[in-house]
Amino acid sequence: MGIGGWIALGVLAAAVIFAITVYNRLVALRNRFKNAFAQIDVQLKRRYDLIPNLVESVKGYMQHERGTLEAVIAARGAAVNAEGRAAAAPGDPAAMRALAQAEGVLGGALGRLLAVFEAYPDLKANQGVANLQEELSSTENKIAFARQAYNDSVMEFNTQRETFPDNLFAGPFGFLPAELLQATKSAEERQAPKVSFR
Repeated sequence: MGIGGWIALGVLAAAVIFAITVYNRLVALRNRFKNAFAQIDVQLKRRYDLIPNLVESVKGYMQHERGTLEAVIAARGAAVNAEGRAAAAPGDPAAMRALAQAEGVLGGALGRLLAVFEAYPDLKANQGVANLQEELSSTENKIAFARQAYNDSVMEFNTQRETFPDNLFAGPFGFLPAELLQATKSAEERQAPKVSFR
């Protein structure tokens, strides 16, 4: 084999090593945003578990607010379904948009439920309800932090896959853009439910 053959073999080996490096970097970034979504998933499931307990605790006090309670339960069910689809495909644009929309509706329904609490002094004095609300408020904060970590990871992944020369390999290797988990547009939906008995 002549010098030209060795040079061609060296260039080919360097190209293969480079492609492997790009692939591995994209895999690591994709796994990072999937892990970040798993952290959101944990907090969402915690919130979904708290909501039925909260509704059950207040049901006896809020006989005249049946529509509000039913709206919370329906919104929770839709959010659980959307979360399941998003957990199966973190970063999938349709799944992430559906989750953001369902979470916005749930946030709005919870906000209305918590606003109604003000009309029920006995409910405000109930320690069990106060504890559930405190847990819910804490979980909302954890969800916000987890969402930020997820969005940061998605941004890093998308930036890397769009940067030259990685963009040459991203498509053929099957690395599709990941979707951010955006807050919904409505101001009411953007606000975390306020929890205050004071």
